[in-house]
Amino acid sequence: MFKHKATVTFPFLKASLCPNPSQLFHLAHLHSLIESCKSMNQLKQIHSVIVQNGLIFDPKLCTKIIAFCSGNESGEMRYARSVFDIMPERGVFVWNTMIRGYSRENSPQSGVSFYREMLKNNVRPDSYTFPFLLKGFTREVSSKLGREMHAHICKFGFELNEFVRHGLIHVYCLCGQVDMARGVFDLSGKSDVLIWNVMISGYNRSKRFGESRRLFYAMEERKLQPTLVTLVSVISALSQLKDLDTGYRVHQYVKDGKVQSNLVLDNALVDLYAGSRKMDVALGLFQSMKHKDVISWTTIVKGFVNVGQVDVARKYFDQMSERDNISWTAMIDGYVKENRFKDVLMLFREMQAAKIRPDEFTMVSILTTCAHLGALELGEWIKAYIDNHKIKVDIHLANAVIDMYFKCGNVEKALMMFSTMPCRDKFTWTAMIIGLATNGHEREALDMFFEMLRASETPDDVTYIGVLSACTHMGMVDEGKNFFDSMTSQHGIQPNVIHYGCMVDLLGRAGRLEEAYEVIKNMPVKPNSIVWGALLGACRVHKDVQTAEIAAQQLLQLEPGNGAVYVLLCNIYAACKKWENLHETRRIMTDHGIKKTPGCSLIEMHGIVHEFVAGDKSHPQSKSIYSKLFELIEELKFAGYVPDTSEVSLDIGEEEKENSLHRHSEKLAIAFALINTQPGSTIRIVKNLRICTDCHHVAKLISKLYNRKLIIRDRTRFHHFVQGSCSCKDYW
Repeated sequence: MFKHKATVTFPFLKASLCPNPSQLFHLAHLHSLIESCKSMNQLKQIHSVIVQNGLIFDPKLCTKIIAFCSGNESGEMRYARSVFDIMPERGVFVWNTMIRGYSRENSPQSGVSFYREMLKNNVRPDSYTFPFLLKGFTREVSSKLGREMHAHICKFGFELNEFVRHGLIHVYCLCGQVDMARGVFDLSGKSDVLIWNVMISGYNRSKRFGESRRLFYAMEERKLQPTLVTLVSVISALSQLKDLDTGYRVHQYVKDGKVQSNLVLDNALVDLYAGSRKMDVALGLFQSMKHKDVISWTTIVKGFVNVGQVDVARKYFDQMSERDNISWTAMIDGYVKENRFKDVLMLFREMQAAKIRPDEFTMVSILTTCAHLGALELGEWIKAYIDNHKIKVDIHLANAVIDMYFKCGNVEKALMMFSTMPCRDKFTWTAMIIGLATNGHEREALDMFFEMLRASETPDDVTYIGVLSACTHMGMVDEGKNFFDSMTSQHGIQPNVIHYGCMVDLLGRAGRLEEAYEVIKNMPVKPNSIVWGALLGACRVHKDVQTAEIAAQQLLQLEPGNGAVYVLLCNIYAACKKWENLHETRRIMTDHGIKKTPGCSLIEMHGIVHEFVAGDKSHPQSKSIYSKLFELIEELKFAGYVPDTSEVSLDIGEEEKENSLHRHSEKLAIAFALINTQPGSTIRIVKNLRICTDCHHVAKLISKLYNRKLIIRDRTRFHHFVQGSCSCKDYW
C-alpha cells in the first residue's frame, strides 16, 4: 500500500493546513500536521504524502501515526499495526503506545499477545508498560492472567511502582481476588487517593461493604481528601449497610464544598436516604437537584415503595418524562408488596403499550401476581413471552415459574419446569416440597425432601414447614414428630413458632387435642395467633367446645379485632348446638363493631380476573349466574345432595340457611365458569377463606355430575376435585 507514488491532490491539506506547498515536506511541519489531525481520513491523507516522499520509515513520523491511532477515539489499531510492522527500529516507547491502544480499544487479549511478542523481540518493559497493559484487563483476562502478570512485574522489578500497583489492584479486584488486591494495597505508599478508590470499589464489587467503610475511616485518619469517585463508592457501600450515621459524614463533604457534587453523587445520596427510609431528607435533596435523570426519579419511586407509600410513589412515577424497565419494575414491585395485584396487571399492560421490554426481574413480579391470583392463563402467556423474547431465565425466574404453576394448581407443569432446570438451589427444592404438599401430593413432597438431601442441598426452616405440612395433611403424626426432632439433631435448625404451629395442627387434626394443647403450654417461645389458630381449627373439626373457648380467648388477646376468630367460634357453637353461647358471641361482635370478613373468590377467564363476593349481584352476568346456580342446586338435589347447614351461625330458619349457603362466593364462581367455559375444561378458583363443608361437598358432586376437574385454592391448601373425590381426602 505504500509503493504508489502518483500525484494526488489533498483538499484537506491544501485548504486548511498547507498554505505554502514548499513547506509541505519539512519534517517539523509533518509532525505538526499529524498532531493537529482530527480523523483517520485526515491521517491517511498525510500518511500518503509521507509515503510519496520517501519518509515511510522515519521512526518519529511512524511513532506519531501510531500514537494518533492508539490514543484518539477515532483511531484504528489495525492501521497502527500496519505502520508498526514496517518500522525498522522499535523502542519500548512505541511498544507501550501500541499496548495502550489495545487497552483503549478494550482488546486485552490483543494487548497480552502484543506484550508477549515484545518480550520475544528482547524489548524490556518499563514503568509504563504494565499500567497500560493492566488497565485494559477484563474480568475473564484478569482471572486467567492476573497472577502471571504479577510474577512478570516482580521479575522486571516494578512491584514498588505506584502506578503498577494501581493496575494490579484493579486486576485482582476485577476477578474477585480482593484479598490479593488488599495485599498489594497494604504494601503501597497509600498516598494516592486513586489507589484507595480502586480498593474501595473492589470491596464493593465483592459485596464486602464493611471493608469499604473501614477503608473510608482509614482515609479520614490519614487526612486524605476523598474525591467524587470515593464518595460515590462509599455511599454505595453505606446504602447496603443501611448506615445513615456515616452517610451524614460523607454528605458533609458536599455541604462543606470540599467535593463538588454531580448527578451521580446526588443520585447515590438520594438512594442512601431513601433506602434508610428517610424519605423527607431524600425528597428534599431530590427536589433541590438542578438536573434529574431516570435514575433520580426511579430512586424516589423505589423509596416511597419501600416505606409502603405506593400511591405517592405512583404520583412521582406518573411525572416521569422518561421511564426505563427499572422504573416500571420498581412501580410494579410496589403494587406486589401491597397485594394490589389488579394494579400490577394494569401497569404491566401500560408497560407493554409503552413498548418497554421487561427483564427477568419484571417477569418475577408478574409471575408472583399470577400466582396470587391463580391466573394460570396469564401465567402461561408470561411463560411463553419469556421463551419467545429469550428473556434470561436465571434460577430466581425459574423458581417463580414453579411457584406460579403450583399456586395455580398445575402440578404437572411445575414438575416439568423443575426437571428442565440446569441448576437448583434450596429455594427451588423448598418450592417443590411446599407446592406438592399443598396440592395433595404429600407423599411426593416427602420423596422430594429426601431427593433434596441426596443432592446435598441443606434444608432450611421454610423447607421443614413444607415437610411438616405434608405430614399434617396425610395424618402422619409419628413421622411428623420424627421430622420435627430431626430439624435440630440433623441440621441444627431451631424450631420457630411456625413449626410449633405445624405440630399443633398435626396433632389437632388427628384428634389429639390434649397433646396439641400440651405442646403449646411447653413451647420455649410465646405462642402467636398461628399456633392458637391451629388449635381452634382442630377444635372445629372435632367439635371440642371447651378447648375452642381457651384457644379463642388467647387469640382475641393477641388480635382483639380478628372477626374470623368470632366466626369460627360461632361455627363451633352452631355445630354443637350451643345456641346461647352462639348468641352471646354474636352480641359481643355487634357491640364491638366486629364484622365477618366476606368470602371472596377469584376466577380467571380469557386473561381477565373476575371477583365474586358472597351474595354478590354486581357482575354483568349476575342474572345468568344465579339462574345457572338455581338450576345446578336442583340437579344436585336430584342426585342426592343435602345442604350442610351445620356451619351456618345465623339465627334463621333452615330454608334461609340453605339460601345463605347457595350464595357463597365459590358457588357463584363455579356457576360463572360453567356458563363461560367449554365442557370438560378445568375450573380454577382462588378463595380468600377456608372452604366450608357444604361448598366442598358441592364441588365434589359437580366434578362427577359435569365430568369437570375443579381446583379450588382456599386459605390453607388446594382442593383438586375429580370424579367426586378431593385430593385433601376430606381432611382439611
